[in-house]
Amino acid sequence: MDTGISIYPGLRGSIKEKTDRIEEAATLGIRRLFTSFHIPETNTSAFHKELDAVLWAARNGRLDVVADISPASASILGMDRFEPVKLAKLGITTIRIDDGFDAEKIALYSQVIKVQLNASTLTEENLKALRKRGARMDAIDGLHNFYPRPHTGLDRTYMIEQTKMLQGSGLSVGAFIASQEGRRGPLSEGLPTLEEHRRLPVSLAARHLSALGMQSIFIGDDRPSMTELRQLARVSREETGVVVLKARFLIREPYVQDLLSHTFTARPDPSRDVVRAGNSRSLLDGRIVEPDSAGFRSLRRGDITIDNVDFLRYMGEVQIVKRELEPEERTNIAAKILPEEEFLIDTITPGRKFRFEFIR
Repeated sequence: MDTGISIYPGLRGSIKEKTDRIEEAATLGIRRLFTSFHIPETNTSAFHKELDAVLWAARNGRLDVVADISPASASILGMDRFEPVKLAKLGITTIRIDDGFDAEKIALYSQVIKVQLNASTLTEENLKALRKRGARMDAIDGLHNFYPRPHTGLDRTYMIEQTKMLQGSGLSVGAFIASQEGRRGPLSEGLPTLEEHRRLPVSLAARHLSALGMQSIFIGDDRPSMTELRQLARVSREETGVVVLKARFLIREPYVQDLLSHTFTARPDPSRDVVRAGNSRSLLDGRIVEPDSAGFRSLRRGDITIDNVDFLRYMGEVQIVKRELEPEERTNIAAKILPEEEFLIDTITPGRKFRFEFIR
Protein backbone atom coordinates (compact mmCIF):
# COMPACT_ATOMS: atom_id res chain seq x y z
CA MET A 1 0.00 0.00 0.00
CA ASP A 2 1.15 3.55 -0.79
CA THR A 3 1.05 6.24 1.88
CA GLY A 4 1.70 9.96 1.70
CA ILE A 5 1.96 13.25 3.55
CA SER A 6 0.93 16.75 2.48
CA ILE A 7 3.12 19.85 2.35
CA TYR A 8 1.90 23.25 1.16
CA PRO A 9 4.50 25.84 0.06
CA GLY A 10 3.32 29.33 0.91
CA LEU A 11 1.30 28.34 3.95
CA ARG A 12 2.34 28.46 7.61
CA GLY A 13 5.58 26.94 8.81
CA SER A 14 9.23 27.46 7.95
CA ILE A 15 11.09 25.88 5.06
CA LYS A 16 13.06 23.77 7.54
CA GLU A 17 9.90 22.46 9.18
CA LYS A 18 8.60 21.36 5.80
CA THR A 19 11.78 19.74 4.55
CA ASP A 20 12.36 18.03 7.90
CA ARG A 21 8.88 16.51 7.73
CA ILE A 22 9.56 15.21 4.23
CA GLU A 23 12.82 13.65 5.39
CA GLU A 24 11.11 12.08 8.41
CA ALA A 25 8.37 10.61 6.22
CA ALA A 26 10.87 9.21 3.71
CA THR A 27 12.89 7.61 6.50
CA LEU A 28 9.73 5.84 7.72
CA GLY A 29 9.04 4.44 4.26
CA ILE A 30 6.27 6.87 3.25
CA ARG A 31 6.62 7.32 -0.49
CA ARG A 32 4.18 9.99 -1.70
CA LEU A 33 3.85 13.74 -1.20
CA PHE A 34 0.72 15.75 -1.96
CA THR A 35 0.84 19.50 -2.54
CA SER A 36 -1.36 22.12 -4.16
CA PHE A 37 -0.71 25.06 -6.46
CA HIS A 38 -4.09 26.75 -6.12
CA ILE A 39 -4.90 27.31 -2.45
CA PRO A 40 -6.47 30.78 -1.99
CA GLU A 41 -4.59 31.46 1.26
CA THR A 42 -1.16 30.84 -0.32
CA ASN A 43 1.43 33.55 0.27
CA THR A 44 2.90 33.76 -3.24
CA SER A 45 6.17 35.28 -2.07
CA ALA A 46 6.75 32.50 0.43
CA PHE A 47 5.56 29.93 -2.13
CA HIS A 48 8.40 30.69 -4.52
CA LYS A 49 10.99 30.62 -1.73
CA GLU A 50 9.78 27.27 -0.43
CA LEU A 51 8.87 25.32 -3.57
CA ASP A 52 12.40 24.50 -4.71
CA ALA A 53 13.40 23.33 -1.21
CA VAL A 54 10.29 21.16 -0.88
CA LEU A 55 10.82 19.56 -4.29
CA TRP A 56 14.52 19.01 -3.60
CA ALA A 57 13.73 17.25 -0.30
CA ALA A 58 11.11 15.11 -2.06
CA ARG A 59 13.53 14.13 -4.82
CA ASN A 60 16.19 13.33 -2.24
CA GLY A 61 13.71 11.09 -0.40
CA ARG A 62 12.53 9.53 -3.69
CA LEU A 63 8.93 10.57 -3.09
CA ASP A 64 6.28 10.66 -5.78
CA VAL A 65 5.19 14.33 -5.81
CA VAL A 66 1.49 14.83 -6.55
CA ALA A 67 0.69 18.48 -7.36
CA ASP A 68 -2.94 19.60 -7.39
CA ILE A 69 -3.30 22.10 -10.24
CA SER A 70 -5.78 24.32 -12.03
CA PRO A 71 -5.40 26.47 -15.15
CA ALA A 72 -4.50 29.35 -12.82
CA SER A 73 -1.50 27.39 -11.51
CA ALA A 74 0.56 28.55 -14.49
CA SER A 75 0.55 32.09 -13.12
CA ILE A 76 1.78 31.20 -9.62
CA LEU A 77 4.51 29.05 -11.22
CA GLY A 78 5.63 31.94 -13.41
CA MET A 79 4.58 30.27 -16.66
CA ASP A 80 2.78 31.96 -19.55
CA ARG A 81 0.73 28.80 -20.01
CA PHE A 82 0.47 25.46 -18.29
CA GLU A 83 3.27 23.13 -19.45
CA PRO A 84 3.50 19.64 -17.92
CA VAL A 85 7.00 19.16 -19.34
CA LYS A 86 8.30 22.03 -17.21
CA LEU A 87 6.58 20.63 -14.13
CA ALA A 88 8.21 17.27 -14.71
CA LYS A 89 11.60 18.97 -14.94
CA LEU A 90 10.93 20.61 -11.56
CA GLY A 91 10.58 17.16 -10.00
CA ILE A 92 6.80 16.86 -9.98
CA THR A 93 5.94 13.31 -10.96
CA THR A 94 2.12 13.44 -10.93
CA ILE A 95 -0.35 16.25 -11.63
CA ARG A 96 -3.77 16.05 -10.00
CA ILE A 97 -6.44 17.57 -12.21
CA ASP A 98 -9.92 18.50 -11.04
CA ASP A 99 -11.70 21.29 -12.92
CA GLY A 100 -10.64 23.43 -15.86
CA PHE A 101 -9.11 20.86 -18.21
CA ASP A 102 -11.03 18.97 -20.89
CA ALA A 103 -10.52 15.34 -21.88
CA GLU A 104 -8.35 16.25 -24.86
CA LYS A 105 -5.85 18.15 -22.72
CA ILE A 106 -5.80 15.50 -20.00
CA ALA A 107 -5.15 12.83 -22.64
CA LEU A 108 -2.30 14.92 -24.01
CA TYR A 109 -0.79 15.51 -20.56
CA SER A 110 -0.90 11.77 -19.81
CA GLN A 111 1.63 11.23 -22.60
CA VAL A 112 4.13 13.43 -20.74
CA ILE A 113 3.49 13.01 -17.01
CA LYS A 114 1.42 10.87 -14.64
CA VAL A 115 -2.07 12.24 -14.13
CA GLN A 116 -4.32 11.90 -11.11
CA LEU A 117 -8.04 12.64 -11.34
CA ASN A 118 -10.64 13.53 -8.72
CA ALA A 119 -12.03 10.15 -7.69
CA SER A 120 -14.93 11.82 -5.86
CA THR A 121 -16.49 13.23 -9.04
CA LEU A 122 -15.04 11.15 -11.90
CA THR A 123 -17.65 9.35 -14.01
CA GLU A 124 -17.61 6.44 -16.43
CA GLU A 125 -18.40 8.94 -19.19
CA ASN A 126 -15.24 10.89 -18.28
CA LEU A 127 -13.17 7.72 -18.58
CA LYS A 128 -14.73 6.83 -21.92
CA ALA A 129 -13.90 10.33 -23.21
CA LEU A 130 -10.28 9.94 -22.12
CA ARG A 131 -9.93 6.57 -23.83
CA LYS A 132 -11.53 7.95 -27.01
CA ARG A 133 -8.89 10.69 -27.11
CA GLY A 134 -6.01 8.28 -26.66
CA ALA A 135 -5.14 8.90 -23.02
CA ARG A 136 -2.39 6.69 -21.60
CA MET A 137 -4.63 5.02 -19.03
CA ASP A 138 -1.77 3.24 -17.25
CA ALA A 139 -0.45 6.70 -16.35
CA ILE A 140 -3.74 7.75 -14.70
CA ASP A 141 -4.98 7.10 -11.17
CA GLY A 142 -7.61 8.57 -8.86
CA LEU A 143 -7.51 10.42 -5.56
CA HIS A 144 -10.62 11.42 -3.65
CA ASN A 145 -11.04 15.01 -2.46
CA PHE A 146 -10.52 16.17 1.09
CA TYR A 147 -13.11 18.41 2.73
CA PRO A 148 -11.95 21.23 5.08
CA ARG A 149 -15.43 22.28 6.27
CA PRO A 150 -17.11 20.06 8.88
CA HIS A 151 -20.11 18.05 7.62
CA THR A 152 -19.05 18.25 3.95
CA GLY A 153 -16.95 15.06 3.87
CA LEU A 154 -18.11 12.15 1.76
CA ASP A 155 -20.65 9.55 2.78
CA ARG A 156 -19.03 6.13 3.12
CA THR A 157 -21.45 4.34 0.79
CA TYR A 158 -20.89 6.87 -1.99
CA MET A 159 -17.12 6.64 -1.66
CA ILE A 160 -17.22 2.84 -1.79
CA GLU A 161 -19.39 2.90 -4.92
CA GLN A 162 -17.15 5.44 -6.65
CA THR A 163 -14.02 3.53 -5.72
CA LYS A 164 -15.36 0.21 -6.97
CA MET A 165 -16.38 1.79 -10.27
CA LEU A 166 -12.95 3.34 -10.82
CA GLN A 167 -11.02 0.26 -9.72
CA GLY A 168 -13.22 -1.80 -12.02
CA SER A 169 -11.99 0.45 -14.83
CA GLY A 170 -8.39 -0.27 -13.89
CA LEU A 171 -7.57 2.85 -11.86
CA SER A 172 -5.72 2.82 -8.56
CA VAL A 173 -7.63 4.92 -6.01
CA GLY A 174 -6.56 6.82 -2.89
CA ALA A 175 -8.09 9.03 -0.21
CA PHE A 176 -7.20 11.39 2.64
CA ILE A 177 -7.34 11.18 6.42
CA ALA A 178 -7.01 14.00 8.95
CA SER A 179 -4.28 14.74 11.45
CA GLN A 180 -5.53 15.20 15.00
CA GLU A 181 -2.43 17.11 16.09
CA GLY A 182 -1.34 19.39 13.24
CA ARG A 183 -4.26 20.65 11.21
CA ARG A 184 -4.05 22.99 8.23
CA GLY A 185 -5.60 26.43 8.37
CA PRO A 186 -7.56 28.51 7.93
CA LEU A 187 -10.33 26.35 9.43
CA SER A 188 -8.08 23.79 11.16
CA GLU A 189 -10.92 21.26 11.18
CA GLY A 190 -9.01 18.42 9.51
CA LEU A 191 -8.74 17.39 5.87
CA PRO A 192 -10.38 13.96 5.51
CA THR A 193 -12.21 12.40 2.59
CA LEU A 194 -14.84 10.70 4.75
CA GLU A 195 -16.73 12.86 7.23
CA GLU A 196 -16.72 10.04 9.79
CA HIS A 197 -12.90 10.22 9.87
CA ARG A 198 -12.67 13.90 10.85
CA ARG A 199 -12.07 13.15 14.56
CA LEU A 200 -10.58 9.66 14.28
CA PRO A 201 -6.94 8.85 15.12
CA VAL A 202 -4.64 8.41 12.12
CA SER A 203 -4.14 4.70 12.83
CA LEU A 204 -7.85 3.89 12.94
CA ALA A 205 -8.84 6.05 9.95
CA ALA A 206 -5.99 4.67 7.84
CA ARG A 207 -6.82 1.07 8.72
CA HIS A 208 -10.44 1.74 7.82
CA LEU A 209 -9.50 3.13 4.40
CA SER A 210 -7.27 0.13 3.84
CA ALA A 211 -10.14 -2.19 4.74
CA LEU A 212 -12.32 -0.32 2.25
CA GLY A 213 -9.80 -1.08 -0.49
CA MET A 214 -7.93 2.21 -0.86
CA GLN A 215 -4.55 1.76 -2.54
CA SER A 216 -3.10 5.10 -1.41
CA ILE A 217 -3.68 6.93 1.87
CA PHE A 218 -2.55 10.52 2.46
CA ILE A 219 -2.67 12.64 5.59
CA GLY A 220 -4.24 15.81 4.19
CA ASP A 221 -3.11 18.13 6.98
CA ASP A 222 0.40 19.50 6.81
CA ARG A 223 1.67 19.17 10.39
CA PRO A 224 1.14 15.61 11.55
CA SER A 225 3.08 14.53 14.62
CA MET A 226 5.85 11.94 14.49
CA THR A 227 3.49 9.54 16.26
CA GLU A 228 0.95 9.99 13.46
CA LEU A 229 3.62 9.52 10.80
CA ARG A 230 4.69 6.27 12.46
CA GLN A 231 1.07 5.11 12.59
CA LEU A 232 0.66 5.84 8.88
CA ALA A 233 3.92 4.10 8.04
CA ARG A 234 2.83 1.03 9.98
CA VAL A 235 -0.37 0.79 7.95
CA SER A 236 1.70 1.08 4.77
CA ARG A 237 3.48 -2.14 5.65
CA GLU A 238 0.22 -4.09 5.70
CA GLU A 239 -0.93 -6.02 2.68
CA THR A 240 -3.54 -3.95 0.85
CA GLY A 241 -7.06 -4.88 1.88
CA VAL A 242 -6.24 -6.71 5.13
CA VAL A 243 -8.55 -5.59 7.96
CA VAL A 244 -6.54 -4.97 11.14
CA LEU A 245 -8.52 -4.79 14.40
CA LYS A 246 -7.05 -3.82 17.77
CA ALA A 247 -8.10 -6.06 20.65
CA ARG A 248 -7.30 -7.16 24.21
CA PHE A 249 -6.74 -10.73 25.37
CA LEU A 250 -9.21 -12.13 27.90
CA ILE A 251 -7.43 -15.51 28.04
CA ARG A 252 -3.64 -15.58 28.43
CA GLU A 253 -2.89 -19.20 27.57
CA PRO A 254 0.01 -19.46 25.08
CA TYR A 255 -2.08 -21.45 22.58
CA VAL A 256 -4.60 -18.59 22.43
CA GLN A 257 -1.92 -15.99 21.75
CA ASP A 258 -0.32 -18.20 19.12
CA LEU A 259 -3.58 -19.06 17.35
CA LEU A 260 -4.81 -15.46 17.27
CA SER A 261 -1.49 -14.15 15.95
CA HIS A 262 -2.26 -15.48 12.47
CA THR A 263 -3.80 -13.65 9.53
CA PHE A 264 -7.19 -15.21 8.79
CA THR A 265 -9.49 -15.28 5.79
CA ALA A 266 -13.23 -14.83 6.23
CA ARG A 267 -15.27 -17.71 4.84
CA PRO A 268 -16.89 -17.05 1.44
CA ASP A 269 -20.33 -17.94 2.83
CA PRO A 270 -21.06 -15.17 5.38
CA SER A 271 -22.94 -15.99 8.57
CA ARG A 272 -25.60 -13.75 10.07
CA ASP A 273 -24.25 -13.77 13.62
CA VAL A 274 -20.47 -14.12 13.37
CA VAL A 275 -17.45 -13.67 11.14
CA ARG A 276 -15.92 -17.13 10.69
CA ALA A 277 -12.19 -17.54 10.12
CA GLY A 278 -12.11 -20.12 7.36
CA ASN A 279 -8.64 -21.45 8.06
CA SER A 280 -8.39 -21.40 11.86
CA ARG A 281 -9.10 -25.03 12.84
CA SER A 282 -6.13 -26.30 10.84
CA LEU A 283 -3.79 -24.08 12.90
CA LEU A 284 -4.26 -25.95 16.19
CA ASP A 285 -1.42 -28.35 15.38
CA GLY A 286 -2.76 -31.15 17.57
CA ARG A 287 -3.51 -29.03 20.64
CA ILE A 288 -6.70 -29.50 22.64
CA VAL A 289 -8.80 -26.44 23.50
CA GLU A 290 -10.26 -27.14 26.95
CA PRO A 291 -13.44 -25.33 28.09
CA ASP A 292 -12.77 -22.02 29.80
CA SER A 293 -13.07 -22.51 33.56
CA ALA A 294 -13.73 -18.82 34.18
CA GLY A 295 -17.45 -19.20 33.50
CA PHE A 296 -19.74 -18.21 30.67
CA ARG A 297 -21.73 -15.16 29.69
CA SER A 298 -23.73 -13.93 26.73
CA LEU A 299 -21.66 -13.35 23.63
CA ARG A 300 -21.43 -9.68 22.65
CA ARG A 301 -20.49 -7.82 19.50
CA GLY A 302 -16.70 -7.63 19.27
CA ASP A 303 -15.99 -10.84 21.20
CA ILE A 304 -13.31 -13.02 19.62
CA THR A 305 -14.11 -16.66 20.34
CA ILE A 306 -12.46 -20.06 19.96
CA ASP A 307 -14.57 -23.21 19.97
CA ASN A 308 -13.40 -25.72 22.57
CA VAL A 309 -13.24 -29.52 22.57
CA ASP A 310 -16.94 -29.86 23.41
CA PHE A 311 -17.79 -28.49 19.94
CA LEU A 312 -16.22 -31.64 18.49
CA ARG A 313 -14.90 -31.11 14.95
CA TYR A 314 -15.37 -27.34 15.26
CA MET A 315 -12.70 -27.17 17.96
CA GLY A 316 -10.27 -24.33 17.17
CA GLU A 317 -12.65 -22.32 15.00
CA VAL A 318 -12.07 -18.60 15.50
CA GLN A 319 -15.05 -16.27 15.19
CA ILE A 320 -15.86 -12.60 15.70
CA VAL A 321 -19.29 -12.04 17.19
CA LYS A 322 -21.45 -9.55 15.26
CA ARG A 323 -24.54 -9.42 17.51
CA GLU A 324 -25.52 -10.43 21.05
CA LEU A 325 -25.92 -14.20 21.39
CA GLU A 326 -26.89 -16.55 24.19
CA PRO A 327 -24.16 -18.07 26.38
CA GLU A 328 -22.37 -21.01 24.77
CA GLU A 329 -20.31 -23.34 26.99
CA ARG A 330 -18.67 -24.94 23.97
CA THR A 331 -17.13 -21.60 22.98
CA ASN A 332 -14.36 -19.75 24.86
CA ILE A 333 -14.30 -15.96 24.77
CA ALA A 334 -10.61 -15.44 24.07
CA ALA A 335 -10.35 -11.70 23.41
CA LYS A 336 -12.34 -8.52 22.84
CA ILE A 337 -12.09 -5.98 20.02
CA LEU A 338 -11.80 -2.43 21.34
CA PRO A 339 -15.23 -0.73 21.31
CA GLU A 340 -14.06 2.13 19.07
CA GLU A 341 -12.80 -0.43 16.54
CA GLU A 342 -15.97 -2.53 16.34
CA PHE A 343 -17.22 -0.74 13.21
CA LEU A 344 -14.32 -2.35 11.32
CA ILE A 345 -16.02 -5.73 11.76
CA ASP A 346 -18.48 -4.75 9.03
CA THR A 347 -15.63 -4.37 6.53
CA ILE A 348 -14.69 -8.06 6.80
CA THR A 349 -16.56 -9.17 3.72
CA PRO A 350 -16.51 -12.77 2.38
CA GLY A 351 -13.01 -13.80 1.40
CA ARG A 352 -11.39 -10.78 3.07
CA LYS A 353 -8.23 -11.27 5.11
CA PHE A 354 -8.13 -9.96 8.66
CA ARG A 355 -5.86 -10.05 11.67
CA PHE A 356 -5.76 -8.80 15.26
CA GLU A 357 -3.32 -6.36 16.82
CA PHE A 358 -3.29 -6.92 20.58
CA ILE A 359 -2.67 -4.13 23.07
CA ARG A 360 -1.99 -4.27 26.77
